[in-house]
Amino acid sequence: MDPIQAFMQANSLVTPLFPPESRYHGIAAAQYTQPDGTTVAYLKRRFIPPPENFSLLQEHLVTAGVRLDNLAAQYIGDPTQYWRICDANGAIRPAELTETPGTRLRITLPEGVEGVADAD
Repeated sequence: MDPIQAFMQANSLVTPLFPPESRYHGIAAAQYTQPDGTTVAYLKRRFIPPPENFSLLQEHLVTAGVRLDNLAAQYIGDPTQYWRICDANGAIRPAELTETPGTRLRITLPEGVEGVADAD
């Protein structure tokens, strides 16, 4: 093992596998050894947080042809953050959010960030 990596692991300074803006940040890696001895590395399961964990900013009415990455760019400022809209709406499959025009999508703050109850 690399001495620097060994030091970091021994002192709980493990480098995260994914950056903070990734949907996989904080998800642990694991290994499985197959019967033939081959080791397979994988990420543990990521559970979608309940929609009630998110403070609503506004809703977006889906129209025909809208793309989730474009909505993420519009509301969050980064198209790669489309997964935050998925989480806020409890979606496992991103396409389900935009396949039906007229659907209302929740646009929220990140999980755990409290909104203002009444901003009048």
